[in-house]
Amino acid sequence: MQQREELEAAIRERAERGDTTGATEVALRGYGREIFEFLAALHHNEDDASEVFSLFAEGVWRGLPRFGWRSSFRTWAYSVARKASLRFRRDARRRAARLGPLPESAHLEAIVAEVRTQTQSWLQTERKNRFAALRESLPPEDQTLLLLRVDRQLSWIDLARVLHEDDTALLEGEDLKREAARLRKRFQLLKEKLYEMGRREGLVRRDDEER
Repeated sequence: MQQREELEAAIRERAERGDTTGATEVALRGYGREIFEFLAALHHNEDDASEVFSLFAEGVWRGLPRFGWRSSFRTWAYSVARKASLRFRRDARRRAARLGPLPESAHLEAIVAEVRTQTQSWLQTERKNRFAALRESLPPEDQTLLLLRVDRQLSWIDLARVLHEDDTALLEGEDLKREAARLRKRFQLLKEKLYEMGRREGLVRRDDEER
């Protein structure tokens, strides 16, 4: 936790003195791997995940000057990553288009490539189990909720911020609490659905059911 707090402080310190490139570099080195893993789990295709990760990095670089620090940088970064993923899925011309380098910084582009390569190498050594395959059969929005809550352990409040669709109207106060409660209920239903799927696939033992 202390390491994350130090990372958050380092990103903010650079951003607030106008060093957007430096802040983005620290962010990519500190959070790049977990964000890439998140995108790879969402897209099930490392080439697609690589393109989305580049979109994410550019989104951080462009968005940092406007980031209001109402949440942690990590929470905001997942929001940027999710929106990059959605934008990528909506873009029917993505196969023909080639992404250009990050604006004004070949150095940042090199860091993006470094994080991407290291994470891809790590992902290739991981074996997908049958339960992971079940999770991958879920709709993308359900996979996103599971990944952010279970794998990344975001709070319900942070989840509400990350999954909020409207960039022009921030969720605050009671609206934020209501959305967090709605996501919590949706998550519970999703867990029950996965449990039932696992039971049908023989992944849940009889003694587990009787507990």
